[in-house]
Amino acid sequence: MSLAPFLHPDLIEAGCDEAGRGCLSGPVFAAAVILPKDFVHSQLNDSKKINEKTRYLLREVIEREALAYAVGFCTAQEIDKINILHASIEAMHRAVKKLKVRPEMILVDGNRFNPFPDIDHECIVKGDSKFLSIAAASILAKTYRDDFMQKIHLQYPHYAWNQNKGYPTLAHRKAIEVYGSCEYHRQSFRLLAK
Repeated sequence: MSLAPFLHPDLIEAGCDEAGRGCLSGPVFAAAVILPKDFVHSQLNDSKKINEKTRYLLREVIEREALAYAVGFCTAQEIDKINILHASIEAMHRAVKKLKVRPEMILVDGNRFNPFPDIDHECIVKGDSKFLSIAAASILAKTYRDDFMQKIHLQYPHYAWNQNKGYPTLAHRKAIEVYGSCEYHRQSFRLLAK
């Protein structure tokens, strides 16, 4: 099934998605992407359905061809303060704010969003596998977050973030058990299995 280019073809639409909601560590990242009206790419899809190598190749295409794109994030501390749902939405707002082109409509992956000042939005469940702009945003959010986790892995190699990217794998929880948590861990999450 190929992805739809737009929900409202007559409007400037920005697709929005986040990455890292279910992680125990690291920020939640979000991206907003405005694609040109004639954009097509056979491999573009929800970032979870694409392997890492293809994601990075797609990121180059998106950054080269998008009319505008931006990435925002909320730190682990912000997540602990306002909770993961609000932090995900705030990260999306930050990405939209940074866009060089002002959208007239925001397409949001999922079912929750806080209205953005003076721009309409629509929430679309599984939107990253339905609309190109949301799929593009999912690719950027995921790859920028992976880059960040790769970088902090050098500081804390024992958590193996280069492999688990902060997700609650057995090895990640084991490392927290042995070494404790650090400033990148979300203290409001259940860090240990028991």
